Amino acid sequence: MTVTVAPTLHPQLAVVKEQYLLARERLRRLCQGLSEQTWAAAPPRGGWSIGECVVHLNLTTDAYLPLIDAGIVDGERRGLRGTGPFGRGLIGSLLVWWLEPPYKRGNKTPPAFVPSHVPSMAETLEQFDARQLELQSRVDRSSGLALDKVKVVSAFEARISYNLYATFVILAAHQRRHLWQAEQIRASMTRQDASVTSA
Repeated sequence: MTVTVAPTLHPQLAVVKEQYLLARERLRRLCQGLSEQTWAAAPPRGGWSIGECVVHLNLTTDAYLPLIDAGIVDGERRGLRGTGPFGRGLIGSLLVWWLEPPYKRGNKTPPAFVPSHVPSMAETLEQFDARQLELQSRVDRSSGLALDKVKVVSAFEARISYNLYATFVILAAHQRRHLWQAEQIRASMTRQDASVTSA
């Protein structure tokens, strides 16, 4: 009997894959005991609701998956193999730094990534989980490629591109940014409820 042994994932990819898993767990913790009303409500000072933050992440993943697929296909076609370590490049490194919470500064979100509808919390969490699994599958598929030589066009700005490794890390940082935002929203609404109750 022949036993097929799965190839070992490069340590840098294993870290990114773990970050996608941690994002799922972080969101689940955030939503524990959360009502549908709080899920969909705008925070006291305005801005997105918790639900809108998560829908935005889902829209972002939807936009990036085909771009990642195109990069992987192009890398395979061109025979861009590599064993790392992989760099993020200047643009990738700057974007990761800028995206990591807490916010350095705000920015205007392109219309395509602004949530127009927020499904129920359960439905949105299921969609988020499914997209995280899709991202993890792309990490697996990219194993063995020269991740710092495969280019991916930005879904937010077509004039900008960065390497595939940077793309994976950028998406993880982007998730942390908006999960942090959602956590701040929940905390602010909890404080508001407490002040109303004590008044």
